[in-house]
Amino acid sequence: VGAIKFYDLKTDRTNGYDFDLEAMVSFEGETGPYVQYAYARIQSILRKADFKPDTASNYSLNDAESWEIIKLLQDFPRIINRAADNFEPSIIAKFAISLAQAFNKYYAHTRILDESPERDSRLALSYATAVVLKEALRLLGVEAPEKM
Repeated sequence: VGAIKFYDLKTDRTNGYDFDLEAMVSFEGETGPYVQYAYARIQSILRKADFKPDTASNYSLNDAESWEIIKLLQDFPRIINRAADNFEPSIIAKFAISLAQAFNKYYAHTRILDESPERDSRLALSYATAVVLKEALRLLGVEAPEKM
């Protein structure tokens, strides 16, 4: 149900609508399951690390993938306001897709769980990403599963 809801809400209200169940439930592309899987992946990472957000300190990230995520996270309040002002939930859905894509790129290029001076920073960034993805999905009425 969440996949269908997300697919519906990511479509601009001024555009035509194609009902494609196969596309809606795909884990690839701009879909709800893609965003949900990114969230579940982050939860898995945080569980493996036994990460506690209140214990992390000394944040230091200077790679391009980290900053791409940080910029998106920083933009989230503006995205919510824009979606509300325009009565357009697709703005939030498209943002969630962009954030999930940025995190998946980060995950592919970064060893988040490796013991390194950046480990806490990487975990904190992952945690912040999960918080925002969960809120974006909640605003769309879509579940953010801990596991998939």
